[in-house]
Amino acid sequence: MTQDLALYVMRGCGYCEDVRAAARALGITLEERDVRASPEHMAALLAARGRRTVPVLRIGEDHWMPESQDIIAYLYARFGEGAAPPAPRPWWERAASIVRGARGE
Repeated sequence: MTQDLALYVMRGCGYCEDVRAAARALGITLEERDVRASPEHMAALLAARGRRTVPVLRIGEDHWMPESQDIIAYLYARFGEGAAPPAPRPWWERAASIVRGARGE
């Protein structure tokens, strides 16, 4: 697990799944903090960002990076050894992952 990174997520979030897929493709494990399951994680996110939107990557103690595509680009720049990030998924694929997440799949 990468010690200085924590990914703030919520179940059923298609954008969160995009970041998870990028991490898997890079062979890295990110600590995931589910903001719906943990009031402490939600409070930390709100204190830092002032909003509830996820995914957000916390880098170290003080840097919070929102936006799935920015997070993916960062992960590829740091761990990708020159590989290019994948193209964003079409909206219908992201919607399908939201439905699967809501079902607990």
